[in-house]
This record gives sequence, C-alpha cells and structure tokens, in this order.
Amino acid sequence: MSRASAMGSRTLVGKYELGRTLGEGSFAKVKFARNTQSSGESAVAIKIIDRHRVLSHHMVEQIKREISTMKMIKHPNVLNILEVMASRTKIYIVLEYVGGGELFDKIAKDGKLKEGEARRYFQQLINAVDYCHSRGVYHRDLKPENLLLDSQGVLKVSDFGLSAFSKQVREDGLLHTACGTPNYVAPEVLNDKGYDGTASDVWSCGVILFVLMAGYFPFDEPNLMALYRKIYNADFSFPPWFSSNAKRLIKCILDPNPLTRITIPEILENDWFKKDYKQPCFKHEEDVNLDDVDAVFNDSEDYLVTERKEKPVSMNAFELISRSQGFSLDNLFDKQMGLVKRETRFTSTCPANEIMSKIEEAAKPLGFNVHKRNYKMKLQGDKSGRKGQLAVATEVFEVAPSLHMVELRKTGGDTLEFHKFYKTFSSGLKDIVWTSDSNKEETS
Repeated sequence: MSRASAMGSRTLVGKYELGRTLGEGSFAKVKFARNTQSSGESAVAIKIIDRHRVLSHHMVEQIKREISTMKMIKHPNVLNILEVMASRTKIYIVLEYVGGGELFDKIAKDGKLKEGEARRYFQQLINAVDYCHSRGVYHRDLKPENLLLDSQGVLKVSDFGLSAFSKQVREDGLLHTACGTPNYVAPEVLNDKGYDGTASDVWSCGVILFVLMAGYFPFDEPNLMALYRKIYNADFSFPPWFSSNAKRLIKCILDPNPLTRITIPEILENDWFKKDYKQPCFKHEEDVNLDDVDAVFNDSEDYLVTERKEKPVSMNAFELISRSQGFSLDNLFDKQMGLVKRETRFTSTCPANEIMSKIEEAAKPLGFNVHKRNYKMKLQGDKSGRKGQLAVATEVFEVAPSLHMVELRKTGGDTLEFHKFYKTFSSGLKDIVWTSDSNKEETS
C-alpha cells in the first residue's frame, strides 16, 4: 500500500489523480490533477462537466464549441487543451495547469499595475487574440477573470464558452448574439444590428488595458442603463498617471464606432505598444482532428473512462502539497485572515462539528442561507449583487487527528463582494482559527 493510500483514499479518472477544486460554476468544476503515468511535468487541470445537466439545458453545442475552439487554438498565450474524455455521467477536459492565478487577482491585490507591466500583459493578450482571429475564432468574453498567469507570469487566455467561429457569421458578415460581461462589452454588441467579432474583441482588450493601468473600470455604473449610455458614448476619463502615448492608444481602441476603431494590425505598429515587444515563438499546428469532441458526447468506448471516487477520511500527502504555493508548506496556512482572493483557507484544532457550527453561526447574521452535507457547506446570499447572488462553498479536511484545514471559495457572484463579505465573516471565526506560536510572536 502506498503512503498516500495509507493516509487516505484518492480519486482517479483514467490515468489522472484528482486533487483540490480550482474553480466551480453552474455546470462544471475545475480540479487540480496529476498524470500518474507521466515521467515529466505531471500537473494538469481537469474541467469536469455534468453531462446530464448540459443535455437538460440544451448546452451540448456550446460545450462542443468551447472544446473545439480550444483544440484549434495552439498558441503560447492561450490555455492549451491536452485531451478529452467522458464517463457515462461526466465529460472531462484535460487542460495545462497554470499556477499563477487570474490576472483579476493580481489587480485585486495590487490595485493598478505599472505601465510597463500592463503593457507586457497587453502585448501578450493582443498576440493571443490576433492568432484566434486568424483561425476564425472570436472570443467575445475577454476580461481579466478569463486571463490566467503561469508561474513565469506568461498570460494565457481561457474560457472560450462564448466564443464564435467565422462560420457563425451571417450573410451580412456580422455576428448577432449579444454576449459578454457588461463592463467590457463593445457598444455595437448592445444593439440588435449585428457586430464584427474582431472589432468587439479589440474594444474588450482596450477596457482590459485601462483596468490594468487604472485599477478600476472606464465605464462603471450601478444602473445598467446608465452603464450602457456611457459605453455607447465612450464617456470616460483618464487618471492623471496615464502617459500621453497610452492615452492616445486607448482612445483609439475605445472608439464607439467600430468602423473607425483601431485594428490589431494598427495596434501592432503603435509606438507605445511596440516598446519592449517580444514576438511570440511557437509551432503552427496543421489541421486539427475534432473526432474526439463528437465521440465524448456519443458514448464512444474509445473515450470512456471510469471515475473511481472514494471519500477521503483524511487529506493525503498529494492533496496537502497541491494546496501549497510551490512546495513550501510555510505558504500553505494563511498568516493574515484579511488577505483573500477567490478562495482562502485556514487551519483549526477544533473538532470538525464545532468548526461547521461556527461557520454557520458567522454566516447566518450576514444574510446567508446555509446548506450542509457531510463536512461540506454551501452559503447562499439572499441579496442579488452586481453578478447575481454571492455563493460560497466551504469544506473541512482532516490533516491529522487533531488538525483540520477549512477551505472557502467563491462559487457565484462578484469577487470584490466576496472580499467584503470575508472581512466581516472572518471576524466571527477568530475563536477557531489556529495560530502557531511562531505566528503569534510575529503578530504580537
């Protein structure tokens, strides 16, 4: 018996061992995993989609489109898809693991970025979007939450769930589906007259550049109609720290007229953009085989796998390491309860039932409904925020007989609202949070 097995059970899907949850949505979860048969880099991310929910909500074509798009786009600044598998109840999309988090988290932590750093990310974003357009793919939901960073700070575009192929363009040469996130969406997408996918993606890139350098949206109003009016009129102002060259470029990008808006070839020739620019180096893919995309929805035996899932009685060594930053266990346990991104965790020496009760006591006065199942809880806000109701998932893991780890992650709603919620929520948990003697000395 392996040491990991002795400490607790594990979950295997084909050759992959599943670890912690990296993200969670209505129809899918993304889990950290490792390839048990790999001799080199074994870390991957696996997007697990509930097959029956997809079918019942008639989302098969959208999921197929997302998988097909990611297989077609092989670029150093686009998240790479490795393979697709399926069981009778789930679809598994195996992706490269990107361990640097979302670009959104960097903005939330640092506020605004220095102009040179913002330019470097913008250059990589434009490289990726330019390549997608050359392959006939329009992303249509570009925003910092969909831009990931690897451990070297290389940007990766992800989440092609709302993307469109050039074959979806109608006879008038335009797309006609309004989609995207309101603050980043181009004005022409908001009306019902059709829009050019390349121009609308460029607009979103301009909003992202503004957010990176300013730390806030160029267009932001609590009332949706007021927000749309500002977008229609390109009604925004620059903060004083923007350079004149950056202002000129952003003004050309955030042109409300898509016919006169700057194009990507023109951006590539812009003096501000070209400073310290590095040409992407990669091998262009030949024709991509998409047979496996259809096969996973058609119960093809060649792509079927089984998920051997057993509830762990304790956190095994692999799961413990997968929650650390790198392999330094010093970084595993948060020393400051106030520092939180989309997820956070703390440790406690209290019994698991006491931890669960304390979480419930802290959540209910804040207007959250609590749903418990074993040692997992879902906290659902009763008020609707900017992006719907705030939802938080919590889970208690046993690290050792007298030590538990508690993980909290946002599963719905706005990330900034989650930050505000956690500051208040964490104050009600101080009695159960374990602090080592060394940490007490540091904070005293």
